[in-house]
Amino acid sequence: MHASVLSGSDSGYTDTGPKEREGPNDLVTTGHRLVRSLTVPPQGLPPSRMALPGMLLGLLMASCFTFCLSHQNPEFALTSPEKSSTKEAERKETTAEEELDSEVLEVFHPTHEWQALRPGQAVPVGSHVRLNLQTGAREVKLQEEDKFQSNLKALKKGKRLDINANTYTSQDLKSALAKFKEGTEVESSKEDKARQAKIKRLFRPIEELKKDFEELNVVIETDMQIMVRLINKFNSSSSSLEEKIAALFDLEYYVHQMDNAQDLLSFGGLQVVINGLNSTEPLVKEYAAFVLGAAFSSNPKVQVEAIEGGALQKLLVILATEQPLTAKKKVLFALCSLLRHFPYAQQQFLKLGGLQVLRSLVQAKGTEVLAVRVVTLLYDLVTEKMFAEEEAELTQETPPEKLQQYRQVHLLPGLREQGWCEITAHLLALPEHDAREKVLQTLGALLATCRDRYHQDPQLSRTLVSLQAEYQALATLELQDGEDEGYFRELLGSINSLLKELR
Repeated sequence: MHASVLSGSDSGYTDTGPKEREGPNDLVTTGHRLVRSLTVPPQGLPPSRMALPGMLLGLLMASCFTFCLSHQNPEFALTSPEKSSTKEAERKETTAEEELDSEVLEVFHPTHEWQALRPGQAVPVGSHVRLNLQTGAREVKLQEEDKFQSNLKALKKGKRLDINANTYTSQDLKSALAKFKEGTEVESSKEDKARQAKIKRLFRPIEELKKDFEELNVVIETDMQIMVRLINKFNSSSSSLEEKIAALFDLEYYVHQMDNAQDLLSFGGLQVVINGLNSTEPLVKEYAAFVLGAAFSSNPKVQVEAIEGGALQKLLVILATEQPLTAKKKVLFALCSLLRHFPYAQQQFLKLGGLQVLRSLVQAKGTEVLAVRVVTLLYDLVTEKMFAEEEAELTQETPPEKLQQYRQVHLLPGLREQGWCEITAHLLALPEHDAREKVLQTLGALLATCRDRYHQDPQLSRTLVSLQAEYQALATLELQDGEDEGYFRELLGSINSLLKELR
């Protein structure tokens, strides 16, 4: 709009209009001139008639002035450019990603030091990547060797993607990631196939082995099946004595395992063996006790079933009657396995007169070997109860029921009443060092109960003094050989302790 259009014919001013417009500044200058020509009322018109048109034209010129400034400087624009700039940035990022998909990425070769990772660089498998929060840049380095090797263990079963020497595209990465997420199995490499083929040549499938054994009339059996077969063979009336002994001998090998011994309960095999203690054949009694001793050992479930099945009574009967020494050895072994760590069985043992049975066994002629085993059993039972009570006081971990059962085992009073203080002291006359060691241990365990009995036995003091001189000489020889804590020195220490207590 030019000033010449806006000026009336009756105006006293004539505007020649702007020269050629070359920019907003010219228009602003012209606008000032227009405002000047319009604000001055023409001659001959009253001011009241010119007030309203002048105001309208002033508002119009102000709008034109604002429009011109907004085109010259974006800071004066009426609309915010933030949305348009955000859309422009998004468009540029999208274009960059599309260009990146089609380009070939450069493989970054990390070292053991942190290095900045530039945009568009690919990272090899196993690299350690982090984001530096101070600089905002991604950094990469090689992992530690041991961690890297442990991370590769899971990849040994499959094949890595074949990658070019230095580069691979982002499309390869996307494809590999999609396969990884979908759980697609990659075919084994040639090396893996060769290794599997080698293993197959070394080992044969179980089906082929079973087929070959069937052709040879050999049947593969589980331990359970073998035990069932052995029990049936032992319990069969058509089996000879040799076959029964062989069945028991083989069965003892299997029941050493705790699970197998418990499986023996599931089909009644344990009771069959317990009933074998009633056999009139000493060999059957011997090997039946041999099997039971192996099954009872540290197996509470089997021990409970044995007590309920009457095994304790049968074992004591064999020890109290005339039987071969070999049979009594195996029966005593079964009795020890049944009583250890089983306080309820120890109570029943005392009620059934077990101490009297053992006393008669020890005092019989030719039973010195059994005497040492009996003394060892008594020492184990005394110390077991002592340790159980001490542990209950210190740790509160012993079950109340088991502790109550131990407290009902009155073993020490029974030993005193049955004369075991004197019997144990007389066993020091045995010539074997091992036997003397076990007797000395038992004497020390019974000291609080048998102290007065020991004082009244002059033979015990003479024996201890004689042994003190003997082991003093042996301990001196050990010291000369360079053994500061030798076996004989320990025995000498036990003898000195007893002598000191008895003075």
